[in-house]
Amino acid sequence: MPGLPARIGQVFDRYFQVSARGSSFGREIVAGITTFGAMAYIMAVNPDILSAAGLDKNAMVMTTIAAAVCGSLLMALWANLPIALAPAMSSNVIFAQVVVVRMGVPPGVAFTMVLLGGAAFLLLSLTQWRQKIITAFPVPVRLGIHFAIGAFIAHVGMITGGLAVKSKSGLAFGALTDPAVLLTIAGLFLAIILRWSRVPAAMLIAIGAVTVAGCFIPHANGQLVTALPSHWAELPHYPWYMLFPYDFKGFFAQFFMVLPVTLYFFLGDFFDATGTMMAVTQRSGLKDKQGQPLLGRAAFASDATASVVGSALGTSTVSAYLESLVGVEEGGRTGIVGLTVAVLFALSSFFWPLITAVPAVATAPVLILVGLGMLGGLTDLADMPAQDKAVPLLMVLVTVMTGDFMISLALGLLLYTLLLVVRREWSRLSVMLLGLDAVFVVYLFIAARMV
Repeated sequence: MPGLPARIGQVFDRYFQVSARGSSFGREIVAGITTFGAMAYIMAVNPDILSAAGLDKNAMVMTTIAAAVCGSLLMALWANLPIALAPAMSSNVIFAQVVVVRMGVPPGVAFTMVLLGGAAFLLLSLTQWRQKIITAFPVPVRLGIHFAIGAFIAHVGMITGGLAVKSKSGLAFGALTDPAVLLTIAGLFLAIILRWSRVPAAMLIAIGAVTVAGCFIPHANGQLVTALPSHWAELPHYPWYMLFPYDFKGFFAQFFMVLPVTLYFFLGDFFDATGTMMAVTQRSGLKDKQGQPLLGRAAFASDATASVVGSALGTSTVSAYLESLVGVEEGGRTGIVGLTVAVLFALSSFFWPLITAVPAVATAPVLILVGLGMLGGLTDLADMPAQDKAVPLLMVLVTVMTGDFMISLALGLLLYTLLLVVRREWSRLSVMLLGLDAVFVVYLFIAARMV
């Protein structure tokens, strides 16, 4: 009769289908460790981004970790896929820089927007409408959103890293006499080289290297870039005041102003999650009985539920991470990958004082690199009709020149609709597109009056 460890192993093997998928426990755990190393940078980057919204950086470390643990567990236990989740490196920038800083929306209202966007995604993930939206949404606008967000993230990284500073003509390059600016450049070059060389945990290594160097390199004012805490480890303490940080009254008081961004939180999570999960499952070779990628309702519902839970915990939209691909390359095929990632994130919470010491100069190169990665897909425009290329390119141009993502999204949608009218392609004027146009026209009107 098998002992207790053997029986537990059999239960895990049956539940996660380890043997059935041609894997082993050792391989799955190694894949989970590799995935964690590739995405652990979010523990330093996300709090730094959200602190710009007036949120406490120490608290954001804990909410980021809690959201990553819950999201990865949901995907592992519900969908049994080798996909890890954490606060998304797109929605967090929109949350802080667009919604709170630029639009002046209180964080409580912004969290309500994330909640409603996640709830809409969850409802659709349980119906057949999910596939209908994927096929009906205009490809030029969808690509434009992706590229414009990439440009916006890189824009924020350039500013927070001191590489772009305000000048009379708009933005100018930072002072090369400032050691902190040179350190940001070195960190960016290091991150790109490590990523290009396929070094595991490339961005985490770059953050660590810049943080250590910052202990010896000062800003132009003489203050060291990195201020180390008095102790590196401490028992984790969750900021309970961040639980359910919603402001429904404020949301409905500014309904027409915040509706477009709420739609973005829904659409952004919807398409990012869809693309990421399809890429990971296709790469893993996991297929259902019909030979299609193993990507059913449970996967989408897990991602959507993670966003709802993340907003309740006090962080921005939670979504599947493309870094899960590195775990798949190591042989990960089951939810044990996500389970391992969740455990490692939980253990990392003991080192929160050290995580909060990571300076903006260290996280800025990661923002720039993530933005450049999203812009790398511009080659997809090569096969697009010439008249449709103007939509995503205009969205990127407006974002880069003004840093205003919402204006770029509004102009992209309206231009696409106008092109369809001029070409008399009435069949492509969907109710969804016209509805979005109406929402953004109202947004532009309200934004103009506020200015």
